[in-house]
Amino acid sequence: MDVTPRIDPQEVQSRIQTGEALLVCAYDDEEKFRALHLEKALSRHQFQEIQPSLPKDKEIVFYCA
Repeated sequence: MDVTPRIDPQEVQSRIQTGEALLVCAYDDEEKFRALHLEKALSRHQFQEIQPSLPKDKEIVFYCA
């Protein structure tokens, strides 16, 4: 069974700031996204729009509150 790796918030912040990773709010509900999003996070809808153009090796970090 594959286990999704978990990283601490400081590491996520560092990777987001350097452009290594994208931060995506896992909520499909735009209202929840507006209420709970973190700085520099994309909504799931925004992510789906850009997903086809992302490099295959781009790290993506999903979160939910």
